[in-house]
Amino acid sequence: MSTLAGTGELIRLALRRDRVVIPVWLAGLVLPLYGSVASTAALYPTEAARAQAAGVIAANPAVVALYGPATDLHTLGGLGAWKPSSFVAVLTALMSVLLVVRHTRADEEAGRLELLGSGVVGRHAPLTAALAVAFGTNVVLTGLMALSLLGQDLPAGGVLALAVGFGAVGCAFAAVAACTAQLTESARTASGMAVAVLGAVFLARAAGDAGDTWLTWLSPIGWTQRTRPFGDLHWWPLALFLVLVPAVTALAFRLAGRRDLAAGLLPSRPGPAVGGLHGPFALAWRLQRGSLLGWSVGFLVLGGALGSVASSIGDVLGDNPALRSFVDRFGGTTVLADAYLATSMGIAAILAAAYAVQSALRLRGEEQAARAEPLLATAVPRTTWALSHYVIALLGPVVLLTVAGLAGGLAHGLRVGAVGEQLPRVVAAALVQLPAVWVVAGIALAVFGVAPRWAAAGWGVLGAFLLITELGPTLDLPGWVIDLSPFGHVPRVPVVSPAATPLLALLAVAAALSAVGLAGLRRRDLA
Repeated sequence: MSTLAGTGELIRLALRRDRVVIPVWLAGLVLPLYGSVASTAALYPTEAARAQAAGVIAANPAVVALYGPATDLHTLGGLGAWKPSSFVAVLTALMSVLLVVRHTRADEEAGRLELLGSGVVGRHAPLTAALAVAFGTNVVLTGLMALSLLGQDLPAGGVLALAVGFGAVGCAFAAVAACTAQLTESARTASGMAVAVLGAVFLARAAGDAGDTWLTWLSPIGWTQRTRPFGDLHWWPLALFLVLVPAVTALAFRLAGRRDLAAGLLPSRPGPAVGGLHGPFALAWRLQRGSLLGWSVGFLVLGGALGSVASSIGDVLGDNPALRSFVDRFGGTTVLADAYLATSMGIAAILAAAYAVQSALRLRGEEQAARAEPLLATAVPRTTWALSHYVIALLGPVVLLTVAGLAGGLAHGLRVGAVGEQLPRVVAAALVQLPAVWVVAGIALAVFGVAPRWAAAGWGVLGAFLLITELGPTLDLPGWVIDLSPFGHVPRVPVVSPAATPLLALLAVAAALSAVGLAGLRRRDLA
C-alpha cells in the first residue's frame, strides 16, 4: 500500500470539518487589509500628507519595530498596507499552524488517526492532507487579497507581490507546524512550539527593522516586507520561500517516518512522584499558567510599543483634518494623544478577549480529550469544574490589561516627562475595557454549555467584533451594527471620564451569559 493512500479522502474530510473555520479566517485576514487601504485613501489623499506621516514614522524606532520599515509610505499602497502588514502576516502564520496541528497531532492525540489508520490510509497521508489543506487555504487567501486590493487604484505588480508574500508566510509556518507536530505527543505543545518560532521571527524582524540590521533577514515576515511592493519592487526575496518551504516540509516527512503513532520524538517529561494539586482550581491553574505567562510577555511588549508612540501622534496627524476627524470618531477630542491611548487600549482589549476565549474553551478541549469525565466522576460538581477554568478566563485579562497599561503608561510617561500623572491614566484606560472582554468570555462559555459542538463559534464572534470595531466607523456601518460590539460601549478613557451605566450593563450581560453557560452544562450530556 502506498504511503499516500487515502490522501484525497482525508483532504475532503478536513475541508468538511473546517467549512466554517476557514472562511472565517479568510474574511478576518482580507477585510482589515482592505479597510486599511480604503481608509488611507480618504485620510491621506495627497502625497505630501503621506510623506509627512512617513517622516514622523521613520523617526520613531518603536513604531518601526512594531509595524515594519517606513519605506515607500509616500505611496497609497505603501502607507495603507504598512500598519496591518506585520499583524496580518502573523495571523496568517497562526491560521496555518492551527490548521496543520488540528489535522495531525490533535487527531492523533484524540485517537482518530489510529482509527483511520486501520483502514486503507497510508502512513504519510494525514500529514500530506493537512499540508495540502493549509497550502491550499493560503493560495485562496493570496487570490482574495489580490482581488480585494486591485480595485483600489494600486499597481497590479505591487498588489500581487504583497498578496503572494502573505501566502508564502502562511505556507512556511504550515511546514513549521508539520515539524513541531512530530516532536511532541501534545497538540497544545506542538502549537506552542510553532507559535514560539513565530514569536522569534517576529522579534527578529522587529529588532532588525528598528536598528536597520541584518536580523530582518532571519525572519520570513521581513522577507515579504523587503519586496517593497509599492516602491522599488523586488521579487527575489520571495524566492527564499522556494527554498525554505520545501526544505522544512521534507524535514517534517523525515521526522514523521522516525516515530511511532501517537508518540513524539521528544521524550515526555514525567510528572512529580507526589501530586501537589488540591482541587480543580489548582489543576486548572497548573494547566493554564504557562499560557498566561506567555501572553503577559506579549502584552508587556505591546503596551510599551503603543505607549511610546502616543506623544508623537500629533506630529503624525499634522494638519490633516480628515485624519483628525477619523481619530475623533474613536472617541477623541482635541487631546489626540489621549484619543490614541484610548484606541490603543481598545486594541489590547480585543487581544485580551482572544486570551479569554482560549481559556474558556479549554473546557471543551478537556471534555473532548475525555479528561473531564474521570474528574467529574469524583465529588467535583460540573459547575465547579467549569468555574475552575472560567475564573482564569476572567482574571487572566485583568493581568494582561494591567501589564499593558503599566507598560504603556510608563513608556508614555517617560516620553512626556510625567510618569506619575500618565501611569494611572493609561492603566485606567486599559482596565475599563474589562467588562467588554468579559462579555466575550461569557459568549464562549454560553456556547460551550448550550451547544458544545459549536464552541469554536466563540472565535467567530470575537472576529466579528474585531471587524465591527476596526472597520465600522471607516466603512460608515449603521449605528445598530456598531452597537453589536461590546467594545463600542466602553467609555473612551482617558479622553472622557468613565460612565457607570454602560459598564454595569456590560457586566450584567456577561453575568447572564455565564449563567446560561453553566446552566446548559448542568443539563446536557458530556461528549
